[in-house]
Amino acid sequence: MLQSADTRKIAFLGDYLPRKCGIATFTADLRGAVAAQFPAKQCLVVPVNDLAGGYDYPAEVRFEITEQDLSSYLRAADFLNITDVDVICVQHEFGIFGGPAGSHVLALLRELRMPIVTTLHTILREPSTEQRRVLRELIRLSTRLVVMTERGRELLHEIYQAPAAKVDLIPHGIPDMPFADPNYFKDEFNVAGKQVLLTFGLLSPNKGIEYTLRALPELLREFPNVVYIVLGQTHPNLLRDEGEAYRLSLERLAKDLGVQKHVVFFNRFVELEELMRFIGAADIYLTPYLTEAQITSGTLAYAFGAGNAVVSTPYWHAVELLTAERGKLVPFRDAGAIARAVGELLHDEPLRHAMRKKAYLLGRDMVWSRVAQLYGRSFEQARQDHSFVGRRSSPIKTLDEQPGQLPELKLDHLFRMSDSTGILQHASFTVPNFAEGYCTDDNARALVLAMMLQRLGQGSPRISERAATYAAFLNHAFDRERGRFRNFLSYDRRWLEEVGSEDCQGRALWALGLCMAQAGQGGLQMLAAQLFEQALPATAGFTSPRAWVFTLIGIDEYLRRLGGDRHANQVRETLTARLLQCYADTAGDGWLWFEDVVSYANARLPQAMILSGRGLNNGAMLEIGLKSLRWLVKVQTSDAGSFRPVGSNGFFPRGKERALFDQQPIEAQATVSACIEAYRATGDMAWVTEARRALEWFLGRNDLGLALYDSTTGGCRDGLQVDRVSQNQGAESTLACLLALAEMQALQNALTSFKEPSAG
Repeated sequence: MLQSADTRKIAFLGDYLPRKCGIATFTADLRGAVAAQFPAKQCLVVPVNDLAGGYDYPAEVRFEITEQDLSSYLRAADFLNITDVDVICVQHEFGIFGGPAGSHVLALLRELRMPIVTTLHTILREPSTEQRRVLRELIRLSTRLVVMTERGRELLHEIYQAPAAKVDLIPHGIPDMPFADPNYFKDEFNVAGKQVLLTFGLLSPNKGIEYTLRALPELLREFPNVVYIVLGQTHPNLLRDEGEAYRLSLERLAKDLGVQKHVVFFNRFVELEELMRFIGAADIYLTPYLTEAQITSGTLAYAFGAGNAVVSTPYWHAVELLTAERGKLVPFRDAGAIARAVGELLHDEPLRHAMRKKAYLLGRDMVWSRVAQLYGRSFEQARQDHSFVGRRSSPIKTLDEQPGQLPELKLDHLFRMSDSTGILQHASFTVPNFAEGYCTDDNARALVLAMMLQRLGQGSPRISERAATYAAFLNHAFDRERGRFRNFLSYDRRWLEEVGSEDCQGRALWALGLCMAQAGQGGLQMLAAQLFEQALPATAGFTSPRAWVFTLIGIDEYLRRLGGDRHANQVRETLTARLLQCYADTAGDGWLWFEDVVSYANARLPQAMILSGRGLNNGAMLEIGLKSLRWLVKVQTSDAGSFRPVGSNGFFPRGKERALFDQQPIEAQATVSACIEAYRATGDMAWVTEARRALEWFLGRNDLGLALYDSTTGGCRDGLQVDRVSQNQGAESTLACLLALAEMQALQNALTSFKEPSAG
């Protein structure tokens, strides 16, 4: 029990009411139960906000985290350490924390000095690479882990190798309500004399409600007084992405089946007291979920523990809870089986009431007061375990130990330069220059940025809209007869050439490959796949090494999603072989390069070698990429230690003097990308230093000491000349800087969360 005199303060981290989601309800119920069981303890809450304005929280909320802002997680860690919290209870669910697979929470947990007890609401049997990585790190950082089912404990051990000694099995809590006859509550909902079926929870397609609707015609032939109540609003994420399409499809289905008079939809989020009255009025509770991979169902726990007779599909939690004749299990996606199981229970009242009593009696071990006591034991054990291994060091850090501060990634100028056609090429100062029109190169870069922002968790409806516009530009640019992209489009929408450059083709393939890897299922991904497949064959005839490497970067992204594509793999092998031959033919005598001139977008060549070396498991190829990048970084570092890209006013021919100016933003951005890839391949922090050095060129650490990045608008000036910075902020330069910032932010997030190279 949690009775130690020095356990004074407990913090709960997760979503919290009045946010409308299951985790928020659970956190509020758990916190309230612990506070009631241990009144001498202070129980504070640190919630995660998915809305800019947050929520109207109650007094126990002491600090708020912005979901996608990594720095707010670190500030929360400082708050928890400074306010001497004795133990923190984390509610973990994929989708509530920011960063790839919710990795931002790891940065917070790593900084804490108190023991961490983590409740795992979802344990995936087939996690993605990022999900597996996050959960294994979460297991490592947690002092104790709480699972709600025996199956959850098994999965933790089998899939994630969690130590059995640190896992506690504590059931999902439920309200303590009396065992009552459903008829007592039916008058309130105007269903007196009816046989009431109930499903509740946030509405989404994985709930399988359509199968219960299809079971109703058969049931109604024998039980004409049946009423099916579907209680709960549409899941906020589904509502945001698809509106009420699923609910409307269910309503249409009910009408098509002729059962609309027997179906009631309550489209709202109900508070606990009202919810328990709905549960009390139900004769049978249904969870017709579509897949077995659900380790915990709070709705099932509530209905079961209240003494409902339950009919459910055999997902993991249901199988465990409904054994020993405590409920009925039916096959997935089987309306007939649902009708037969419900009919049997409605026919056999003694069987139904016996099932209810068994469920209710077991539910007494699940009431919140009992669950709070079990959590108290887990908290006490966590404090003992934490004391045994010793406290973590002080969170106070020197400047060298802190992550480098990055400027805000602002998109004002990007949006200013974009219209319904795409992104314009050039600007006169900060004003779009209509006379220069558009190009595929820049729209491909802009699409890459939109995908990167979504990967960072910084997507928005406006970004999604722009991504669709940039993709539409590429679609319009593609000449399907030639299999090539056109490049330059006038402001009045006339193509100015029949075929674009090879580099343009490569950049388009890069953007399309990233769309395949990053975009969710939908029209954008399908369009990207179609264009990628149609455009890839033309690269076989290309002679430009930069077109090769842009294509290789796109192929690397594409194969993350479709690794078995033989054609894409064959093209990768062909292009890397050509690049290797260039290096073999040219490198030597201190010139570790692929060509006889260092010209533009230079670091992309070693970057492609590093990516392909890793993808093809070719150590020699990887080493050439790293060796040539080291040489290039040395060439492009000034005596003062700042990044100095080869100037475009003459470049750097072999055996001749290098041009110092005009220095271009795409050189700095390419170097940032390549050095980050080198770090991912080697884990050598020296590459992070080089990436940061190249980024700082944008911020004023350059030959003139002048910033190119306009931190007020997110625009970037077009280049560094011998005596001044260009004041024009065109698309290429702006996108180069924003892409470099996005890549560095992703790297810094990964370093802060994992302290090791990311899988990407």
